Amino acid sequence: MAKITAVIDIGSNSARMAVFKKTSRFGFYLLREEKSKVRIGEGAYENGGNLQDFAIKRAVSALKEFLLIAKSLKVRKILAVATSAVRDAPNKSEFLSLVRREVGINIKVIDGEKEAFFGGVAAANLLYEKNGVTIDIGGGSTELALIKDKNIQKTISLKLGTVRLKELFFDKGDIKGAREYIQKEINRLDKSFKQNKIFGIGGTIRALSQVIMKKIEYPLDILHGFTYKIKEHIGFLESLIRMNDEELLKIGVKPERLDVIRPGTLIFIELLKYLNAKEVITSGVGVREGVFLSDLLRNHNHKFPENFNPSVRTIIDVYQINTKLSSYETKIAMNLYDLLKDDFKLDEKYKLHLKYAIKLSRAGELIDFYEAHKHTDYILLNSLHYGFRHCDRLLISKIIRFYKRKKIKKREIDVYKCLLPQKSVIEKLCNIFWVTKLVNINLSMPEVEIKKDKNKIIIEGENLYLARERKKARELFFDLEIINKG
Repeated sequence: MAKITAVIDIGSNSARMAVFKKTSRFGFYLLREEKSKVRIGEGAYENGGNLQDFAIKRAVSALKEFLLIAKSLKVRKILAVATSAVRDAPNKSEFLSLVRREVGINIKVIDGEKEAFFGGVAAANLLYEKNGVTIDIGGGSTELALIKDKNIQKTISLKLGTVRLKELFFDKGDIKGAREYIQKEINRLDKSFKQNKIFGIGGTIRALSQVIMKKIEYPLDILHGFTYKIKEHIGFLESLIRMNDEELLKIGVKPERLDVIRPGTLIFIELLKYLNAKEVITSGVGVREGVFLSDLLRNHNHKFPENFNPSVRTIIDVYQINTKLSSYETKIAMNLYDLLKDDFKLDEKYKLHLKYAIKLSRAGELIDFYEAHKHTDYILLNSLHYGFRHCDRLLISKIIRFYKRKKIKKREIDVYKCLLPQKSVIEKLCNIFWVTKLVNINLSMPEVEIKKDKNKIIIEGENLYLARERKKARELFFDLEIINKG
């Protein structure tokens, strides 16, 4: 696969381009993303589905500049797809020929099932939950994919889109008619789609999540992976449908989404009710990532290998982390954790957080040695995009941020109290992290014996002079003795 790949997605509402750069076999990161509100479907639903000249002109103009960006970034492969409005258009062949002639891009028109599949591939590989249903509300259609154990079981495409409903119902003030139309189309879903967890894809659902985050004063400005209970917010979502533009702007809806947020919200609400869902997990990824991953993982059944995390791999690649050192230190940390967890009531689940903190702890050293822990905190919180809950990302990053501290100030973690464990737990994890780094302070990966005698940890081995000397400066939640044999 090409090192730098661009994926272009021409939806009914927007055209978007995402550029991905590979860092290793399965490691990658988003290099650039661009969007244009081309509204290729504008006017189509009132004109027999035909794409209108003014909309086609906007799309061609946007694609020309997308191509300029791709060339500047030295993109070697372009994968371009078009969805609902184009596939439903009787004059789609003329549009595709025009783009091929004037822009030089070959667009593949994908059917609704394939669109749902791509969204499913993205969610299955890049969200933390293994089971659920994707809902991707677009301008012309809505796609769903049933995911079980990260495998896509079923897909379906419904003729429910924000632009479609806007033109057919909302522009005429017919909300009742829109609701009846939605309910009739939703009845095509079979019972297997009724799942507790919903993976929310697309601009409408992301916009709604942003509004909810603002409403509850959520402490992180991270959308991908943001999760909320439906019963706590369904009433608020219902109220959005009848808000005027001024009211929508006040609660945080962006100006460019004002005309489609109401029909999109109505579609989402009716689907949530029909599916009897309990929780929404917001996805910052969708069709574009699904197209990229389908190409990247085409020989691997569209799944990453077991226990592989692309964010972790990318951080290791980009920040040139010494994997021999990190593997050694991880082994020391896990040994210490196992010896201490029972006496000091450490939940087994925190072992994984400590493992990732140790494994990725040197990322910030590439920026600045003296403040490496602060830089690593920022890098991990903002780069562990895929496969982690927000609470996981935050705890991993804060273990590194605070491990040098004898005590953590309460006010520093109070802002995150809805996501972090108790301060005492974080301090214990930081202590184990500190001792792990202490053992390998000279980077020689010394052979040591670690044992426990009541509440005392005894570490014995050669080349531990610096560790023994430095240990005196730190008070820990357990007794520590370091014996230097050489």
